[in-house]
Amino acid sequence: MEDIQIDLMKHKSDAASDENYSPSESSPLLAQTFAVTGMTCSACVNSIERALNEMDGVSASVNFASETVHVLAPADLSSELVIKKIKAAGYGATLLSDGASPALHRKGAARALFFAALFAVPSIAISMVMSWHQPINDWLIAHFNDYSIPLPPHAVHSFASWLVIALTAPLILFVAFPIHRAAIRNIFHPTMDTLVSLGSLTAYIWSIYATYTQEGDVYTEVAAGVLLFVILGRYLESRAKKSASSALSTLLALGEKEVAVIRNGTEVIIPISHLVVGDQFVVKPGARIATDGIVISGQSSVDNSLVTGESRAIEVSPGSLVIGSALNNNGRIIVRATRIGSDTELARITAMVVTAQGSKAPIQALADKVASIFVPVVTVLAIATFEAWYYFGDKSLTYSISTAITVLVIACPCALGLATPVALLVASGRGALRGIVIRHPRVLEASRSIDVVVLDKTGTLTDGAMKVLDVAIPTSAQKVLGREFAQLTNERNILSSALALESQSNHPVAQAIAHFCIAQGAQQIPVTDFTETPGIGTAGRVVIADKAPVVIIGSPASVAHSSTPFDAEILQAIAEGESQSRAVSVLAWDGVAIAVFATGDVIKADAPATISALHERGIETWLLTGDNAESANKIASAVGIPSDRIIATATPEAKLAKIVELQSAGRHVMMVGDGINDAAALAQSDLSIAMGTGTDAAIATADITLMRPQLMGVIEALALSRRTLRTIKVNLGWAFAYNAIGLPIAAAGLASPMYAAAAMALSSLFVVTNSLRIK
Repeated sequence: MEDIQIDLMKHKSDAASDENYSPSESSPLLAQTFAVTGMTCSACVNSIERALNEMDGVSASVNFASETVHVLAPADLSSELVIKKIKAAGYGATLLSDGASPALHRKGAARALFFAALFAVPSIAISMVMSWHQPINDWLIAHFNDYSIPLPPHAVHSFASWLVIALTAPLILFVAFPIHRAAIRNIFHPTMDTLVSLGSLTAYIWSIYATYTQEGDVYTEVAAGVLLFVILGRYLESRAKKSASSALSTLLALGEKEVAVIRNGTEVIIPISHLVVGDQFVVKPGARIATDGIVISGQSSVDNSLVTGESRAIEVSPGSLVIGSALNNNGRIIVRATRIGSDTELARITAMVVTAQGSKAPIQALADKVASIFVPVVTVLAIATFEAWYYFGDKSLTYSISTAITVLVIACPCALGLATPVALLVASGRGALRGIVIRHPRVLEASRSIDVVVLDKTGTLTDGAMKVLDVAIPTSAQKVLGREFAQLTNERNILSSALALESQSNHPVAQAIAHFCIAQGAQQIPVTDFTETPGIGTAGRVVIADKAPVVIIGSPASVAHSSTPFDAEILQAIAEGESQSRAVSVLAWDGVAIAVFATGDVIKADAPATISALHERGIETWLLTGDNAESANKIASAVGIPSDRIIATATPEAKLAKIVELQSAGRHVMMVGDGINDAAALAQSDLSIAMGTGTDAAIATADITLMRPQLMGVIEALALSRRTLRTIKVNLGWAFAYNAIGLPIAAAGLASPMYAAAAMALSSLFVVTNSLRIK
């Protein structure tokens, strides 16, 4: 659907592309992502956001780490106008389609580094090795005289300096041209390029003057060194950012490009874009599942690890749900497509990760404020440094200019701009590969103060899917059928008769019984005269060998009306199942009850360990459920939640009220749920986690979604959030400390411009590599 909207936007009338665009009140909002080129620091971020947010109805957020801008705007605003606005601010932009990934590793970065080194290394070497100067002078003068070429001014004394100036010229004029161009475009909103351009051009122009007039020291190697280190730093930074985004790139690369569908009984290879809901497609061993669907034939084990973080392979058979892009391990299966395109699980995960990476954490606000005034302040400081040394410090013009250049070069707003987004880029990407999808960056700061966790029961503490927990097939009950059925009343035939009926029903209990029967080796056998009575059960005539008994499966009360008195073992099995609050179903052949199935929801295997881990961290746990008190107490007791922290038969309003009550008492609450009835409580809580197996309403509301079924993901999500927050604080601490220490050192004349350039490059690199440590 989003593809259609984007395509329509490209064909809007000229009015929508006009500079005087004004949004229509009825126009819906559309989210789009643009890849941006030319950004070099957080000041660039501010420039782009300022330009876009000036447009009516537009909300834009730039991610410096992923080099993207996420725009929420009226659907009748053309993407071309957004791109035009970004270009007017001095940057390049292209619209990213669904599933596309920005090229974080700049294609020109390696080429720029090669040519920068080609010209800068000999320039720096000749300048720094004084013993080379005279031989170079003599050799060049001799060759110029041999060919009657006019000598440059003061060639006898400074031919080596002229050579360095000539070698540096291509670096200044061509290799570094994008830096100078960006500085000119942003002359009224200075960026990092402004400092680099100003510093390198000042050093280069001064060196030409000093060489020509023979007055003052020459700093050509400073101009070459500054640009070399800046270009090297940006190359390494782009490589590191590409590594930081590798997790998201992995997700984006999982999707299949082609799929083998069954058309008229024949396998046909078609592009994945042509697949429609309802198509049956083949998944061979070792291949990835093309899209979300339900297995209709075959058995295999499926590896979901790259999609949901689930570490163990999942056994699938007819009736099993499978996730697109999961790896089929060992069996050929046929799947019916149930969701395609942007509706699939992988697309949902990727969309949530991209949204998170395009948002800003509150902790970034301070860095943004500092970055917005950083470059102008540094420029003023450089001018003040020059005047202080030259007019009041009795230093030479050469020394004063060199010190001012050092101030310009050592400043690094890049580290401030990268501190938060790169850490979030790494955390969100790697978390997604482990089944932890962070949707809102605010969770990072909320996670450190959580002291109460409120949990739903069904689908959260339990699996949320009915399973057969016990089955009774007493031989004593079968005797009533008589000798004619003696050879047929074995376990396999009885389970096959249950499968024949329950596979025709969509009721959760019926599906649980059908899956259980398949797992026990039951066969699909013919059934006629099938009927289903809601709330009662199913019935039909099932063909077993040479017999066709009427088979009924339903609640004990309903089956009792149509059968002979229950056998004692059947009655005992019913009583045991009901005493444990399980759903009991009785199977009867020709009016004789011969089997009992007890189904129920199962407590997650890691639920007790998760609750224990929360208690060890000093976090209080509550159970809020819509189920009855008996069921709630049983589950709470099994997982370790105290009996005085249980609220049963809780309505959505009651859950919301409890969250508000805890918050009013000064508690910081995390809610974990999966249903529509949890959505309001999830929205109200300080931090919310939705189970990925839950409803879309819960997932859309929650800050974090756990895509794998294990509840221990709650502990991992908290740990990841807190670890990411610590990393961001270290990054910001380093960025502020570096500039707070580096700028005074530069202004005091204690560092050379070349060392300052190296330090500036390393500062950004530290922030990126420190973020890569997040696991």
